[in-house]
Amino acid sequence: MNYYFIVGTIFLVSVIVNAILKNKFRIYSKLYLHSHMSGKEIAEKMLTDHGIYDVNVLSVEGELTDHYNPINKTINLSEKVYNDRTAASVAVAAHECGHALQHRLGYNLLKLRNHLVPILNFSSKFINIAIMSGLTIFYSSGGKDSLILKFGIGLFFLVVIFSFLTLPIEFDASNRALTWLRNKNVVNYQEYHKAKESLNWAAMTYVISALGSLAQLIYFLSFLTGKKDE
Repeated sequence: MNYYFIVGTIFLVSVIVNAILKNKFRIYSKLYLHSHMSGKEIAEKMLTDHGIYDVNVLSVEGELTDHYNPINKTINLSEKVYNDRTAASVAVAAHECGHALQHRLGYNLLKLRNHLVPILNFSSKFINIAIMSGLTIFYSSGGKDSLILKFGIGLFFLVVIFSFLTLPIEFDASNRALTWLRNKNVVNYQEYHKAKESLNWAAMTYVISALGSLAQLIYFLSFLTGKKDE
């Protein structure tokens, strides 16, 4: 029951945070910049100011699809962020440039996460199968340890590591973005704090996701330790 309470609480908090995040971005998408710069222009200026000339800024379809691709060196901004001239678009565009700057500077945690991506992509294909098969064997054998279950939990452990490794990377990218916004005066006092608030709420989604993954891992481990609540 403790597990279900924890997961239920995390899920509820996740729903609340996502609702607040969407509401904040909806409000700040109406706060137009005094500089009249679009998300695309903000991203290009931040890259140029840091001496990064080999990264292209592109527009991609969808909502909240913004990301930096280290493989082809592109800042991919959703259409709204790419074109809008608001506090919300500034926050997102500058944040993604923060990842490009991390890549340029050889940020160690980012390099480690990038190395884990192909491993995680491969293991994700077998996690559900291994855990479900392992649990089936576990119950049918009267609670005896299952090597397949251990294998599945081991794979899921990689997911948890990846989730928590993402947190400092995201916070660092936001800090780099906010530092640049403050130092270059591309936003005024009000716009800066709205952009900061947007990034803080966005970061909370990563925190909740990591905690959810950890709770799930603890639940799976409880089968092996014999501490699962009956």
